[in-house]
Formats: sequence, structure tokens, C-alpha cells
Amino acid sequence: MRFEALDSDVLMFVGDDHESVATAFLDGDDALLVDSLGSTEDAHWLRQILCGDMGKTVRVVAATHFMSDHIAGMSLFPDALTIAHRHHRHTFLSQNRRVDAFYREPRVVFDSAMALRWGRHEMRFLHNPGKTMDHVSVDVPSADLVCAGDNIVGNIVYLSKADPALIRAAIGRMRQFGRGTVIGGHMGRFPAAALDNATHYLDRLQDAVVRIRTDASAQEAEDRIAAISIESCLAPRVEPTGFEREWHQHNLEAVVAQSVFALDTAIASREGRA
Repeated sequence: MRFEALDSDVLMFVGDDHESVATAFLDGDDALLVDSLGSTEDAHWLRQILCGDMGKTVRVVAATHFMSDHIAGMSLFPDALTIAHRHHRHTFLSQNRRVDAFYREPRVVFDSAMALRWGRHEMRFLHNPGKTMDHVSVDVPSADLVCAGDNIVGNIVYLSKADPALIRAAIGRMRQFGRGTVIGGHMGRFPAAALDNATHYLDRLQDAVVRIRTDASAQEAEDRIAAISIESCLAPRVEPTGFEREWHQHNLEAVVAQSVFALDTAIASREGRA
């Protein structure tokens, strides 16, 4: 577990469980949390550092998306105002590893966008569906950062049950903000180039899968997809971390199990015959 001051009034916490990230924005002794880590142990550690050691009071907990590995701390701050997108239940119910004990009904839900003044910051909450249908990007111009949630995973993306086209579009919207720092849902913070790197990864992975499915039999395709290396998908001069390698393997499993990019293959084959 680690935490880092990104500014005098912005703190980033990275837990042990899935390297899940929470970001605290301070207004004097009051704190607004974007996400709240992925395990009870990590959430207690965050509360001890932020509230016990630093003397802050968490007034608001906002979720970039309502998956269990990002909302573990909500129940630790019962007096805090909770914020999520209107489709938060869809995401919570459809996730692979649901922890019902972490669920807390948000007191504020919104549809497309919402702005909140917090200290010197204007927090801009934008519905940005990608990895999940309830995904929210939190744009903070005064801190030159955007909280991306799981629409990126470092310099790659995680497909899971998502539509790759939605992930690509979500990254494009964040790129339009023009912020210098991107805070991911996992691992920590990244320079803005991570957005382009993640799109590059997604495009190269799709290209590789479409080529394989076009040329190979079904069984051969599965074997060849399972062997796609992360290095062949990464942007130039990007070295994969252990975490990114792990989730690349999860992507390959999802591609096979859920026929990801099968529609793209069919479209490419149709266009090739035209």
C-alpha cells in the first residue's frame, strides 16, 4: 500500500488488492474521495492515513464505476455523501467478482454530467461508458488531471465484458480534456500519453485477433490468440509492467471465451469481399 501527494490538496492512495486507486481532494479538513479501494483492509488503511493521521473528514465518496474493487471503503464513511452514475446497479450486478457487503446505495445519482465545487477545484463528472455502462470520468482542470477509472489499465485496457468500441470512444473523450495526468483505476497515475498507448494496445490486439480469425480454423484460432504477446500490442518504447502482463492474459482469455472481436472479423471479411 502506498500514497502520494499529487498536489498540496490532492492525494493518491494505491492499495494492495488489485493495486486499486483512490484519490482524495482536500478542502481544508474535509475530503472528497474518488473511489475507495478494493478490500476492507486497504480501505481501513486509507481511513487511518487520511482521517486518523491527517485529521481529515471524508464528506463525499464518488465512484468512477460501481465494481467491488473500487467501492470497498464506502461503508467506512457512513456520514459521507455518496455519488454514482444512474446505471451503477447494472455494473454492480454484472461484474465477475461481486462483493455484496461493499454495496452502498448512492445518495446522489446523475445521468450525463455534473459539476461540484470542492475547495479550489471544480470537479466535472462526465458519464463516459467504456469498460462499464456506468463509467464516469472525473475531470479536474485546476489540478491538470482526469480520473479515468478502468477505461484504461496503465498503458493497456481490460476488455472483460465490454464493447471495445465503447472503450476506444471513452479514451477519446478523455483525450479531449487535454490533462497532463491520468489517474487510472489501478496502478496509479500516468502521463497523458497513456491514453494514446492504451488505444494503440486495443487497436493492435483487435488487428491481431481479426487476422487470426480470418486465416485459421476455430481451434487453431484459439491457440494462436492465446499466444499473442503483450509486446506485439504495446506502443513503441512502452515496457509492460507485471500488472499489465497479468491483465493482458485476462484479455486473451476473454477474447476466446466471449468471442470478442468476432463482429469486427465478420465486418472485415464482408468488406474484403465487397
